[in-house]
Amino acid sequence: MIDRRRFLATAAATTTLASAGIRPALAAEQLTLGAAKPFSFDALREQAQALAGKPYEPPTDLPRDVLERIDYDAHGKIRFKPDLALFADGPGQFPVTFFHLGRFFQIPVHMYVLDGQQAREIVYDENYFDMPKDSPARALPKGSGFAGFRFQESRLGDKDAPDWRGNDWVAFLGASYFRAIGELYQYGLSARGVAIDPAVGGKPEEFPTFTRFYFEPPKPGSDAVTVYALLEGQSLTGAYRFVMQRGRWVDMQIESSLFLRQDIERLGLAPLTSMYWFSENNKPGAIDIRPEVHDSDGLALWTSGGEHLWRPLNNPPHTTVSSFGDSAPRGFGLLQRDRNFDHYMDGVHYERRPSLWVEPVSDWGKGAVQLIEIRTDDEIHDNIVAMWVRAEPARKGERIDLDYKLYWRADEPFPSPLGRCVATRQGNGGQPGQPRPENVRKFMVEFLGGPLADLPYGTKPEAVLWASRGEFSYVFTEAVPNDVAGHWRAQFDFHVTDDEPVEMRLFLRADDKPLTETWAYQYLPSQAVRQG
Repeated sequence: MIDRRRFLATAAATTTLASAGIRPALAAEQLTLGAAKPFSFDALREQAQALAGKPYEPPTDLPRDVLERIDYDAHGKIRFKPDLALFADGPGQFPVTFFHLGRFFQIPVHMYVLDGQQAREIVYDENYFDMPKDSPARALPKGSGFAGFRFQESRLGDKDAPDWRGNDWVAFLGASYFRAIGELYQYGLSARGVAIDPAVGGKPEEFPTFTRFYFEPPKPGSDAVTVYALLEGQSLTGAYRFVMQRGRWVDMQIESSLFLRQDIERLGLAPLTSMYWFSENNKPGAIDIRPEVHDSDGLALWTSGGEHLWRPLNNPPHTTVSSFGDSAPRGFGLLQRDRNFDHYMDGVHYERRPSLWVEPVSDWGKGAVQLIEIRTDDEIHDNIVAMWVRAEPARKGERIDLDYKLYWRADEPFPSPLGRCVATRQGNGGQPGQPRPENVRKFMVEFLGGPLADLPYGTKPEAVLWASRGEFSYVFTEAVPNDVAGHWRAQFDFHVTDDEPVEMRLFLRADDKPLTETWAYQYLPSQAVRQG
């Protein structure tokens, strides 16, 4: 598979655009377009529903030997010509450039440009790309399709904007994956159109593909773009509308309709995918020279009852699934809260990776936010999935409409007014100068801000603890001695004798009022390494 670290460092009758009558603000030079065909979002939904009633047909095969020869190095030498970017002409536009097919992206994706209620396919031609004369890509036939696309960061005609040719702010590439940057100008975790049977024992995960994209010409001066997509897979089909806004950060409004071809055991809706290898809370020995390596350090939830929870991520010894039941949740997300460069010491700038928040718009009903954590031994694997799973089974013939928003930002868009968890640490239990007891782990959890900053002098918060089993001891709270107002920590020892996971919860309160969000942690005794 392609190295995600390296990827993040890179991320019929025909007419021409000019003769098609839609030359303005489309491309500086000619792109070849197919014949005009009617288009609407309702018609796209109908097409997806009709496809779901038929057996799945894999995309048309391209010469596999040619695609295999377009390896990482060969693919990196193929660049879409910026002067041919879609919507490149005129001020106030977001140019679109396309990714080439290759060994790691073999399913052809077809791109269409809209003109009112008409759609014309952008017919693939090798001449759209700068590539070496001996590139294996030259053996692909005309009309093969593309691998994906990206919107460029800046708009032409903005004298204060950087050169758009070197910057992009959203990219769709591979299966139904897409990613965007936050206000810190970094890619990181991904979203997906849907997740099918992740972490289901005995079944391989299925990865449906966005096979067609339709681009609306951006309105002059607008900071939003609209893209439609057709999703196809063995178990379902779908129609999507993405309205993506680029301001200080990237926000997306998503409308989707899914049509099930067959029963699905675990159907993940609005799924997020990230990477967590280790952090200050969970680093096995001198595994790496860096203090922490992760795109996200925790799952945040805002429940229908108004409670804010923070679940630090784990790199477990084997795949685990945690479930947080709710009805009509207010939101959830995978966040990168630790923004201190010294905690990573890496030129890829993990401290700048965006956080991604999901806000339901339609009624999601009963279900659960499920967190899947998969064992990894390197940073090149996406091993974290967070998604919504409905309470009712996903059955063949069903239609599922789901509307939601995605916020690609440095922080969650709807933070709790209470203090937030900013650090989780653990080590050997017991007391200095005394024999350390077996099966006892010491935890230190830090909270910052909110009402903690306004506590009356002499008031000491109380730690409210709960665990699914086991015993607490040596519980106390104290202000972190760093002269930062409202920075408190709770410390406790925890004793459990078996190796099964333990669910734990903690928050701080005073005068019977909560002062912080709830720390919700899964302790894995089998992973605790005794030191000394």
